[in-house]
Amino acid sequence: MTWIRRNLFRSVWDGILSIVFGAIAVYVLWTLFEFVFITGRWEIIEVNLLLLLVGRFPEDQLWLVGTSIVALAFWISAASSGSPKSLDSQPSLSARILDSVQRFGLLSALGVLLILLAGGITPLYWGLAIIGGILAGLGLGKTRRSIAARAKIPNLLWHAAIIAVPITFIALTLSLSTLDSWGGFLINFYIAIISIVLSFPLGVLLALGRRSTLPIVRVLATTYIELIRGAPLFVLLLLAGVALEFFVPTELAPGPIFRAVTVFTLFTAAYVAEIVRGGLQSVTQGQTEAGKALGLGTSKITFLITLPQALRNVIPAQIGQFISLFKDTTLAGAALSVLEVLNVGTAITKQDDFLGQGYIYESLAFVGLLFWVGSYVMSRESQRLEKRLGVGQR
Repeated sequence: MTWIRRNLFRSVWDGILSIVFGAIAVYVLWTLFEFVFITGRWEIIEVNLLLLLVGRFPEDQLWLVGTSIVALAFWISAASSGSPKSLDSQPSLSARILDSVQRFGLLSALGVLLILLAGGITPLYWGLAIIGGILAGLGLGKTRRSIAARAKIPNLLWHAAIIAVPITFIALTLSLSTLDSWGGFLINFYIAIISIVLSFPLGVLLALGRRSTLPIVRVLATTYIELIRGAPLFVLLLLAGVALEFFVPTELAPGPIFRAVTVFTLFTAAYVAEIVRGGLQSVTQGQTEAGKALGLGTSKITFLITLPQALRNVIPAQIGQFISLFKDTTLAGAALSVLEVLNVGTAITKQDDFLGQGYIYESLAFVGLLFWVGSYVMSRESQRLEKRLGVGQR
């Protein structure tokens, strides 16, 4: 009661605002609850769940997709738990359980929802396989930390070894299937992941190029950044889909998915470059002077002193840009006719069984849920990384 009195009813106007906005919040929550559990007609999602998730991917090759997801879960788990840190200050079991629930609870709830919507025993097996991949990665990471000989494995070699597992299965999936058969949320996910992986190092190089003392490098990097940042992403996607044939023969022109990845990579790299440049400017000149006093060269000062601090300082802005990229992958459907999840969600409402019955609300709600969960998990992991690195603390 003391907290309520201090925070909600400190004065007459505070009390009026609390009552009004409280009533609005209750109404919105009840409307949402009623739509999800009472009035929502989710049979359109149950019937087309496979189409929404993987598009027209051949059913006899779906084991490739499942295996790739299990391998990705293994890699993420092993990479996040395998850092060679001391085991003397490990949190308690209850604290670790609470941390796992906060990190993966929403993602697990979405997985359970998808299994219930899919029905049958096969989705349950794949869910258990993903959990097994996560546990295997945690076990491998714990083994690396606990055994002294393995703890001495260099970070670069360690991450290269564990990432080889998902890369192998993804390459196998690409070799046994065609990209034209990919679609649904699967293609949004992979476009986002590949674009993030490629745009980050390119953005860092562009940021360093813009701060370079070499005039040609600085002018080229600045021109590229300003040109790309000044053009709308949708226009660049349209140019990639329509105007590329004017410069490249049709038989040599890449497919729409390759074009989408290229545009997202080049576009995001320009924004990442400005974010990193801001981080570099936040590092005090004294850090560079200290490196020179130790006799370090320019490259060592940059990559060992200033750049790590700059990247640490701009983690929130970087993750925000990557979340924006993840959501912007839906533009590939409108500009390049890629059969991504939003395109599929709109198309299934035109099936004979659902045409003209207003199922677009349920379809868009499901698509929005997928993107919201993905964005929320990325945001939470960003906050966790900031806390571990002490961002914003002196």
